[in-house]
Amino acid sequence: MDPLPCGLAANPALPAELVDRLTAIADEDIGEVLATREDLSRAQALALSARVAETAARLVYEGRLTAADIDPVTQPDAAFALLDRGAGRPEWARLLAADPAVGRRERLAACPGLPPDVVETLAADPDVRVVAELALWTTPETAARLARHPHAEVRRAVAANEAAPPDVLAMLLTGEGLPEALRCLVCDREETPFVHDPHCPRTDCDLRAGAACDGSHQSTVHEIQHMALGNPATPAEAAAGFAGHPSMLLRWQLAARPDLPPEAAERLAGDPVPGVRADLAGNPAIDDATIRALATDRADDVRRMLAHNPQVPLDVLARLAGTTRIGATLLPRIAAASPAEAEELAGSPDAAVRMLLAERRDLPPRIRDALAADPDAKVVKSIAPHPGLTEARLRAMVDRHSVAVVAKVAANPDAPPALLEDLARHEPPVRKALREIARHPNATAASLLACLADKRARGIAAGHPALPPPVIEELLADADSQVAEAAAANPSLPLAVMSRLVLAPSGAPGATVPVG
Repeated sequence: MDPLPCGLAANPALPAELVDRLTAIADEDIGEVLATREDLSRAQALALSARVAETAARLVYEGRLTAADIDPVTQPDAAFALLDRGAGRPEWARLLAADPAVGRRERLAACPGLPPDVVETLAADPDVRVVAELALWTTPETAARLARHPHAEVRRAVAANEAAPPDVLAMLLTGEGLPEALRCLVCDREETPFVHDPHCPRTDCDLRAGAACDGSHQSTVHEIQHMALGNPATPAEAAAGFAGHPSMLLRWQLAARPDLPPEAAERLAGDPVPGVRADLAGNPAIDDATIRALATDRADDVRRMLAHNPQVPLDVLARLAGTTRIGATLLPRIAAASPAEAEELAGSPDAAVRMLLAERRDLPPRIRDALAADPDAKVVKSIAPHPGLTEARLRAMVDRHSVAVVAKVAANPDAPPALLEDLARHEPPVRKALREIARHPNATAASLLACLADKRARGIAAGHPALPPPVIEELLADADSQVAEAAAANPSLPLAVMSRLVLAPSGAPGATVPVG
C-alpha cells in the first residue's frame, strides 16, 4: 500500500476535482479510504464503485449507494450490504438463496426482514451452517420452530438468539419439553464415541475445541446451555438452577446475568473459581450483603471488578481503593456520586479515594481547584485534564510535581499554546506529553516541531493543521510510512502539492504517488 495516495484520499481539504482524479487512478486501498469521505457525492460514489468494485459494499453502508445502483449478480457483496440494512430487494434474496456457494447462503441467512418464502428455503437448506445462521438471527416464530430441529448445531444457534421466546430458551437450557437431537457436528464427521484432540494435527479439521460426542452430543449440549445462560431473554428462574452446576463455564456465564436472583448470587459468591466470583462482583444485580462479602475476597480481580460495580456503596469503595489496584479510571459509582457525596470524597484523608473522584470531568470549580492543589501527585495527575483549570493552576501543577503530571497537563483541553510550547521543551523530556501535544488543537508550530523529534509523536504531529506547510511537504518523503500518510492527510497541505501528488506520473521528478 502506497501511503501517500491513501493519506491524500482521507484529506478533508482535498477539492472535489482532485477527488475525481484520485478516483480515476484508485486501487482497492485508495478506494476504501475514498469511500469513507463525508463529502463524497453520489456521482463520485458511482464512479468509485465502477472503478473499484470492492468499495461498493462500503459505499452502501456509508449511505452513498441504493438498490437502484447495484446489480446483485456482479456486485453480490453490495447486495448483501443492502439486504443487511433492510434496503435490498426481495428478488435478490430469492436469487441468493439458490446460490451454489454455501458462504453466500450463510450470509443471506443473517439478513433481517427476509421474505417468508426465502426463510423457508433457508430453513430447509441441506447445509446445517446455513440453517444455524438463520436460527441465530431469525424471528421468534421461526426460532421456536428451529429449536426442535434434529441437528444440535441449529439448536445451539437458537439458544444465542435474543429474539427466541423465553419458554423456548428455558427448554433449550434444561432439555425438558424438546425431542432429543439426532445429530451434531461431531457425529456428522466422526465415528462415535469421539473426543477432539485439543492438539489436533489435522489441517483440515474445524471442529471446536472440546468437541465430543458419545451419542448424546454432549459438547454441543453444553454449548447450548452456555449460549442460553448468556441470553438475556432466558428466564432468570431457569438460569438460576445452574449456580451449582459442575461446569465452571456455565457458572461463570451465569454469574454475569443482570437478572441473577439473590439466592444464586449468594451461592456463586462462594464459588471456588476466582473468575466466577470476579464476574459476580461486577454484576449490578448483587445485593449489599453479597457486595460486602466480596469486598473481603482474597483475589485482586474480584475486588477490582467490585470497584467497577455501579451499585457498590461508597464506604466499601473507599476501602477497596486502599487495598486494590484500580487504576486511573472513572468508576461508575464515582460518576454517579451526588454533590454531597463528591464533597465527602474530596475531603477523604486517603489520596487513593481523592484520585478516584479526580477522574470526573464535571466537578464544581471549588472541588476541582482543591484537587488541583492536592499534595499527592497521583491526585493531581488525575485532575490535570479537567476542563476549566487556569493556565496558572496548570503551571503550578508542573512546578510542584514535574514529570509525574506533565503528560496529563498537556492533555488538558484548555491548555494554552504558550504552556504547550513550554511542555514540549520540558527537561527532562516527557514522551507521553509530546504525543498529547501533537494531537492538541491549541498546539503551535513551535511545539509541533519539537514533537517531530519523538518517534511515536511524529506521526500524530504530521497530521496537525498547525504544522507549517513546508514541513508537511518534507514529511511526505519520511521513511516512516505512517508519518508520510499522516502528512498527506493534513488539511494544511498546499493545494499545489495535492495536485502534484495526484497528477504527476510515477517516477517523474517531484512525483511521490504512483498512478495507474
